[in-house]
Amino acid sequence: MQVPPLRFLADMNISPATVDELRRAGWDIFRVSDQLAPRTSDEEILAFARANARVVITHDLDFSSLLALAGHRSPSLITLRLSSADPLITATRLKDAVQASEALLAKGCVVTVDDQTVRVRELPIE
Repeated sequence: MQVPPLRFLADMNISPATVDELRRAGWDIFRVSDQLAPRTSDEEILAFARANARVVITHDLDFSSLLALAGHRSPSLITLRLSSADPLITATRLKDAVQASEALLAKGCVVTVDDQTVRVRELPIE
């Protein structure tokens, strides 16, 4: 599997083990806590990701709502809705989802990943 040229920002609710696994696979990824204060708001995380051209990865549904309400075209967002919290399963699903939606992630979209499907909505959400 080819390493995506995209850059990623994992929300605090993404396991450090998942981030480490993606780094080992060659991804440009770090967790929010590596660059921002632990109490950084979701709005600030989105602004940081937008300013630094990073795709946000989260389990938090609030990010989609914030993007929709603001009408932003970026940053792209991946929301995980998986039944397992296992870091390796999560990393595998992320790799599959990014491979399937890489071009749209580069342009601006919201990707929702569950156990079986990957759904993509282009930004801005209307």
